[in-house]
Amino acid sequence: MFNHKKMNADELLKKAEDSTYHLWFLNKMLNRMVPFNSPHGLKVTKLGKKKTQVLLPYKRGNMNHISGLHACALATLAEFTTGLSLLRKLPPKEYRIIMKDIHMEYFYQGKMDATAEFSIGKKWMDEHIYQPLESENKISVECKIWIFDIKDNHLATGDITWQVKKWAAVKTKIS
Repeated sequence: MFNHKKMNADELLKKAEDSTYHLWFLNKMLNRMVPFNSPHGLKVTKLGKKKTQVLLPYKRGNMNHISGLHACALATLAEFTTGLSLLRKLPPKEYRIIMKDIHMEYFYQGKMDATAEFSIGKKWMDEHIYQPLESENKISVECKIWIFDIKDNHLATGDITWQVKKWAAVKTKIS
């Protein structure tokens, strides 16, 4: 029998790459860990070594007043997908990430499920995060993400800037 209580987040993410059961379980856990996103019904659909793909369902709670996908739901999809991708690559005991800025550009009204996909590999991490952090306490890293509906219509593009900081440099008290 599988014991979920003894599995940490890194192990669950790794197992979810190859197992539909663990991917299902990861989605359940993400809804509990990030309750703000739970009403959106975001669902991680693919989790590869470099790639993260997330689905935003076309449902009433994600619609605007004209029955299209709401701009804020699409922005949440962009933030969630890039943030999860970074969290998968950065050791959480060493680094803290916080969204610094988000800019969205919208092109097409979403009238069906939407997906966002973000890919980062070792080279990208070295160039954009690890090397800059050798000489800085904190850095800003921009992640560009494209959102499409299931018929491949380009709905939106997001530019999300994440602040990455070593925990040793984090100040938790006002000085």
